[in-house]
Amino acid sequence: MRISESIKESIEVKQKILADASLIELIGEVARHCAEAFCNGNKVLFCGNGGSAADAQHLAAEFSGRFYYDRPPLPSDALHVNTSYLTAVANDYSYEEVYSRIIRGVGKEGDILIGISTSGNSKNIINALDAANEKGMITIGLTGETGGKMKDHCDYLIKVPSGDTPRIQEAQIMIGHIICELVETALFPKEK
Repeated sequence: MRISESIKESIEVKQKILADASLIELIGEVARHCAEAFCNGNKVLFCGNGGSAADAQHLAAEFSGRFYYDRPPLPSDALHVNTSYLTAVANDYSYEEVYSRIIRGVGKEGDILIGISTSGNSKNIINALDAANEKGMITIGLTGETGGKMKDHCDYLIKVPSGDTPRIQEAQIMIGHIICELVETALFPKEK
């Protein structure tokens, strides 16, 4: 039955992540950079297209709202949420510039940009990473198994070991949740 097969495929991707010590270490390193950025008064920005935009918005909300428990909000945003800006820049310039232009306006040295793309080839995400690199921001990519073209534009690249878009997205949100949890507990440890 297809339902069971889909669940098994999702589990298999997550088992591959679990078995990859270097990938686990990389996720922890990215979480440490996010925590340090917040401690230094910087922000963590996200960008993506389609389902990746939904994931970007979801993860930004986990930081700026709350994750497991009440604590102060952290400065984080998904770059596509201002539809007037997005449609104006797409119309007046091009869709390839929607994220890089806003990075040039609001990004600053020490901020973090997390670009999400299952293929790693989204031109507007690559342009945003380039703009963030020019600003001295830390750049992080969340992609599928090849890393696509993004691999040459990121300080850190988290590659989900799959070529199947839904399985990649399921693993990316898991990884994002882990990062959010690690940051939250590092910055706001609960008393025991």
